[in-house]
Amino acid sequence: MSHVGETSPSGSARLLRLGRALEWITLLWNVVAVVVLAALAVTASSVALAGFGLDSLIEIGASAVVLWELSGSGARRQRLALRLIGAAFVALAAYLLVQSTVALATGHRADDSAGGIVWTGVTAVVMFSLAAGKRRVGQALGNAVLETEGRVTFIDGILATAVLIGIAVNAAFGWWWADALAGYVIVVYAIREAVHIFREDRAAVTG
Repeated sequence: MSHVGETSPSGSARLLRLGRALEWITLLWNVVAVVVLAALAVTASSVALAGFGLDSLIEIGASAVVLWELSGSGARRQRLALRLIGAAFVALAAYLLVQSTVALATGHRADDSAGGIVWTGVTAVVMFSLAAGKRRVGQALGNAVLETEGRVTFIDGILATAVLIGIAVNAAFGWWWADALAGYVIVVYAIREAVHIFREDRAAVTG
């Protein structure tokens, strides 16, 4: 796969460094997020925060795949890594579907989480900013993988916003079911990403 669009060699090298930097920032942010969200999810007993933490764990793998691809690794190894990420999304969807349904059926009430509100709010801003940067760099390089992962990062910002709304509504109005509904939002996203990954993998194999 060619990484270079209509740019000079020096410009392409600079853009590749910027692309790697954006992915490293995304990866490191999600490493911290896994720890923070695990603590917040346990403290608040929140399905949505737990699901968002698991999503952050999967996003670590996605960033690692893009860094791998930008280093010029083989397509076969990349497809294997993407399949593993797709399987992880399926597992995430199944887990959250069960947990959110049980939470609704039993009337489970998540506790207020000021920390969760702050973290998801900041995360939304960071993810939207990183997504915009990846889109620009991916387009300039003609790199579809980086550009596509930028869309995943954008969706991660949307998920952070959805979880933020869920826990904020619960805290403000006592709408306990909003936490479980935010979990369902992540279920839909996880299924969508898994289908997209496996569909592209099938096309690459048969193409």
